[in-house]
Amino acid sequence: MANGADVLCDTLLLNGVDVCFANPGTSEMHFVAALDRKLDMRCVLGLFEGVVTGAADGYARMAGKPAATLLHTGPGLANGLANMHNARRARSPMVNVVGDHAAYHLPYDAALTTDIEGLARPMSDYVRRIAGPDDVGAATAQAIAAAQRPPGGVSTLILPADASWGEPASAAPVRADIRAPSPPDGQRVAAAAAALRADGPDCVLLMSGAALRTEAIETAFAIAAATGCQIIAQQSNARIERGAGRHPVERVPYVVDVALKRFASTKRMILVGAKAPVAFFAYPGKPSSVVPDSCEVSVLAKPEDDLLGALSELGHSLGAGPAPAPAPAPMADLPSGVVTPQGLAIAVGRALPEEAILCDESITSGREFFGFTHGAAPHTHLQLTGGAIGEGLPLAVGAAIACPGRKVFALQADGSAMYTNQALWTMAREGLDVVVILLSNRRYAILRGELKAVGAEAPGRNAQRMLDLDQPAIDWVSLANGMGVEAARVETVDALADRLAAATAAKGPFLIELMI
Repeated sequence: MANGADVLCDTLLLNGVDVCFANPGTSEMHFVAALDRKLDMRCVLGLFEGVVTGAADGYARMAGKPAATLLHTGPGLANGLANMHNARRARSPMVNVVGDHAAYHLPYDAALTTDIEGLARPMSDYVRRIAGPDDVGAATAQAIAAAQRPPGGVSTLILPADASWGEPASAAPVRADIRAPSPPDGQRVAAAAAALRADGPDCVLLMSGAALRTEAIETAFAIAAATGCQIIAQQSNARIERGAGRHPVERVPYVVDVALKRFASTKRMILVGAKAPVAFFAYPGKPSSVVPDSCEVSVLAKPEDDLLGALSELGHSLGAGPAPAPAPAPMADLPSGVVTPQGLAIAVGRALPEEAILCDESITSGREFFGFTHGAAPHTHLQLTGGAIGEGLPLAVGAAIACPGRKVFALQADGSAMYTNQALWTMAREGLDVVVILLSNRRYAILRGELKAVGAEAPGRNAQRMLDLDQPAIDWVSLANGMGVEAARVETVDALADRLAAATAAKGPFLIELMI
């Protein structure tokens, strides 16, 4: 006889959710047993819940559908919250299954009893506790539907152990009601067209989400060719299609003063699935918004709308014709010697094979990456979206599982890598085709910059001990080897290029520790 866990698994599979990133515990053992009976479900073990949720985010960005996660009670969920936050900011569909004590056991306040709903709500778009075995199918279908409601969101489903082992009256899985994006709004399209006709060269189309896929970017640049407007992506984006043959899209600058200068003459900003840009943090004496007070901000399409459809209707109303991407400037020659941000970008850009996926948590060292890689082979760029560090390596895990035929690169800072270094073990276990470029400057370099940006004094002994990662230095080659990943250390751009060539030609995970 099927139990509630079987119904949960069958409902996931019926709705196309066929990957489960997991870190289970006792409360989830009936779900584990059910997964063992469902061989269409790929189960991927993560040794820390932040790896599990980050991998589900990377998978969703590339697969365009949710994976499930399996987490153990409130503390297990808490361990995964940071990358749930990043996934929510990326608008990635995700279905978390959080096991809990049997309902009748909760009043006894056993050690792992927590307010799971209270933990889940800030990082979830939808939270539901399953009422019992008969509620499993409907609750799971609703969680899937909520996760896939445009533009995508994080669903958290709480599975009491007795709902998992209990036998429902019906074992039939339930089909989720998946909604389509909202159609373009004619009034907003007409208003945007009027603004572009009046002030085209002083207008910015600020884009994010599905507006940064290839066809939508082409449509936006056709509008730019017809009106003279500027195209820019918001600062943090879940996914951008880049490289030769595609229009080059720049991002809103991270540094406040640079962003203020960038938009100083902008009269109108038209949002396409994006938010009006703001400073990442507050800084004394500087504004929170980087948009001039004189700039009019309007919306062409909200994130839940059909962004390509809205751009297409706008282009049609303006009579915009095709605007082929310009021939990209050839990639710069590889410099030699000591590694600089420019040399790093050129070396990685030249190494990217066609249709590679680049997961970028390079923080400070890769901030100039875009400017030097517009001529790289066509590739997909995934970015840290929510600012909670420790997602780069898990993102690469999820992307590699979603797209097994594409080479994945992780451009990863050393400080943030220590949050989820367990992802290396999952890469090795699953045989994932991932090249990690580990940027080892042995410090939280971004925080040194932020210390100066907020006007604090130069770092003394105590501050340095909170910002530096030496004494002892982390040996990433040994750490990677200990988790089953082959690794090498390099100190020059020339050596980096050689290692990248070898790692790109091979299959399976490889880590390059780059001393910078």
